[in-house]
Amino acid sequence: MNFDLHTLLYGVYPYIALVTFALGSWIRFDNEQYTWKSDSSQLLSKANMRLASNLFHVGMLGIFFGHLIGLVTPHGVFQALGISDMAHQGIAIFAGGIFGLMVILGGTMLWFRRLFNKRVRAASRWMDINILGWLVMTAILGFSTIFWSIGHAEKGDATVMLRLAEWVQSIVVLQPNPDLLRGVDVVYKIHIFLGLSVFLFFPFTRLVHIWSAPIGYLFRAYQIVRAKRV
Repeated sequence: MNFDLHTLLYGVYPYIALVTFALGSWIRFDNEQYTWKSDSSQLLSKANMRLASNLFHVGMLGIFFGHLIGLVTPHGVFQALGISDMAHQGIAIFAGGIFGLMVILGGTMLWFRRLFNKRVRAASRWMDINILGWLVMTAILGFSTIFWSIGHAEKGDATVMLRLAEWVQSIVVLQPNPDLLRGVDVVYKIHIFLGLSVFLFFPFTRLVHIWSAPIGYLFRAYQIVRAKRV
């Protein structure tokens, strides 16, 4: 395997991003817990906040778990479930299109709000604005890959999807194979780079509040409330 820019970006950079993501989050939680928060700006301005936030967060959850299941799950599992390669690609196009569009719309609304709402802008840090812009840009590139995927599907070709999944799995098992991406359309490569960079930036942004998502709240016991009788 020749070491070149391609190898650096798709054989080494993923680990730089993921190690920074994990180690950086740990260090920040250990040393800067007062900055470990979502920094919600809802109290400053509620205009379109609920719609934008719901679109963005639901879309992001769909994109994350869609990528996780679609790319990390071994090919043999889909075959065992009776899901053909073309059906897999069709599901990815459909779900990716819906959730990607939600992220783009919601994220753009939130980004413009941080830029042009005076009260929100005054309480925003440089990274708050830029990470939103980066996420929207990543989503736009991801959404644009759908047009290439549709073109491949019309030809009955699922090769690119399979190579992308195989590359992700090679990263996960610590046997990176960047050569799998050498014949892939450039738009996919750019999207991958932008997506990996989100992990790199993660510990330095307010995205760290994801680690503290109140999942336990869904399973907590009921509260006993007693009415005050006058």
